[in-house]
Amino acid sequence: MAPLLVLKIDVDTYRGTLVGVPNLVRMLSRHAAGATFLFSLGPDHTGWAMRRALRPGFFQKVSRTSVVEHYGFKTLMYGVLLPGPDIGAKGAAEMRAARDAGFECGIHTWDHVVWQDNVRARDAQWTDRMMQKSEQRYAQVFGEAPHTHGAAGWQMNVHAFRRHDAQGYAYASDGRAMLLDDGALADPQAGPYRFTGMRHIQMPTTLPTLDELLGREVGGAELTTQNIAAHILKLTAENRRDHVYTLHAELEGQKLAPIFEQLLSGWKAQGYQLASMADYYEKIKHAPLPEYPVQWGELPGRSGELIVLDTKT
Repeated sequence: MAPLLVLKIDVDTYRGTLVGVPNLVRMLSRHAAGATFLFSLGPDHTGWAMRRALRPGFFQKVSRTSVVEHYGFKTLMYGVLLPGPDIGAKGAAEMRAARDAGFECGIHTWDHVVWQDNVRARDAQWTDRMMQKSEQRYAQVFGEAPHTHGAAGWQMNVHAFRRHDAQGYAYASDGRAMLLDDGALADPQAGPYRFTGMRHIQMPTTLPTLDELLGREVGGAELTTQNIAAHILKLTAENRRDHVYTLHAELEGQKLAPIFEQLLSGWKAQGYQLASMADYYEKIKHAPLPEYPVQWGELPGRSGELIVLDTKT
């Protein structure tokens, strides 16, 4: 059986929903690729993210990834000088079009910035209220209850994980596997697992994202738009196994689309099946999986701590 290259698409913003999602639907359809779109369903308050400027490593990332170029100046003003548009209300047609094109859909968050900046320290009541908003809006948009989730900024808390079980989610992708400086897996075998005492399966992202690699020096060479696809393809060639790759509608669905085209073609040439999270679940649902506690850690090229799978602790 061919290894799976699971494409998990985080849709963070209003612009990403209206522009990036349709672009990705067309691109993925040309490649006969499966994928999972995870939508932000409430207000776009991207401008509030500028409060992260005080965090170590934030300015480095902004300068490396040209945030204004990829997200647009208007998006960066939402919640600051402009009211944040309601993504789920105004972008519902684009969301349904992705579903109607045959792609799996799920929840990313209600309000991306509010969730990412607050959830780790919040209680069960706050967490349930935020997640319920997402679930209700998802049902309004798609006419059915949601069945999977991928956390904004890979930020969660134990109450959110317990809600996955309570809502009957069989699987989610809320965290990351630990990576080395070049983006390779710290544990080449790290993969799906369950949290201690919980039922749902977690499918951690096992590859670095474009914004974590672009502009960094790895192995004595700077990673640019010209060589980054080759670098990621080298990772999947050297560790040929099921992988989860997180992409963003705001990046791979817009300015960085040519890089994603190279990745799609390269993964097919390597013998991977381009798949959704649902495809992955069908493959692993009966497999014996390890259990780990909820863990936090840092990854190369990304500022701050996030949910991680560290098999060596």
